[in-house]
Amino acid sequence: MSLADFPFLKYLANTVDILLVWYVIYKIIMIIRGTKAVQLLKGIFVILIVKLLSDYFQLQTLGWMMEQVIYWGALAIIIIFQPELRRALEQLGRGKFFSRSGMQEEERQEYIIEAIVKAVDYMAKRRIGALISIERETGMSDYIETGISLDSKISSELLINIFIPNTPLHDGAVVIQRANIAAAACYLPLSESPFISKELGTRHRAALGISEVTDSITLVVSEETGAISITKNGELHRDLKLEAFKEMLASALIIPSTKQASSVKWSWKGKKNE
Repeated sequence: MSLADFPFLKYLANTVDILLVWYVIYKIIMIIRGTKAVQLLKGIFVILIVKLLSDYFQLQTLGWMMEQVIYWGALAIIIIFQPELRRALEQLGRGKFFSRSGMQEEERQEYIIEAIVKAVDYMAKRRIGALISIERETGMSDYIETGISLDSKISSELLINIFIPNTPLHDGAVVIQRANIAAAACYLPLSESPFISKELGTRHRAALGISEVTDSITLVVSEETGAISITKNGELHRDLKLEAFKEMLASALIIPSTKQASSVKWSWKGKKNE
């Protein structure tokens, strides 16, 4: 007996086969996304299209050239895609190839949070003023265009260097978009709320201003006191301890935390920060 004797089972097996193939293709795309392999993959599709057109219009010389390219293409792909293939095999060996993409996203967010917390801790201890806004659902392209484009991977060292006093990029805000530092020295709108304490400086007003028009999370380090603050949805939380700051940042960017202390309240009062 075989699957041919059971049409339903054969249909089910074919469906599972197709879904597995699509899942493997999806995982491969996720692995090469954001790497130079994407552009090379586009080049392969161009070559295949040219080959089909040359056959259709009977362009023999061009068709022969495309045949040679395709014939040796397998070897070229192994050489060119070597880093990506090695990474895929490493993930397969660690059992991560078939892991949920949500877990990978959470790991990426945790890395970002650790980098930001490390940078903020360093700057707060040395009273280095900083203003960092993290894009969420509402786009911040208009504000990114006001600054200097970086499009760099997030690291604590880079964030610290940006805000070192008297450097070209220290004045203004850093905007983080899709896990990258999109731009520095950006201009953010100042809050016009009449209820803001006059003790607040420009950085805090800008942080509040952007939180009133977007759903971004904005972090402030005071240049005068080294105090750490967060703004979200037009609310300001000031003078955070490092652990409380990390918890609030994680709850906003990953999963709402039930461990957040109920005694923590949003407040406008406190010492002057800039």
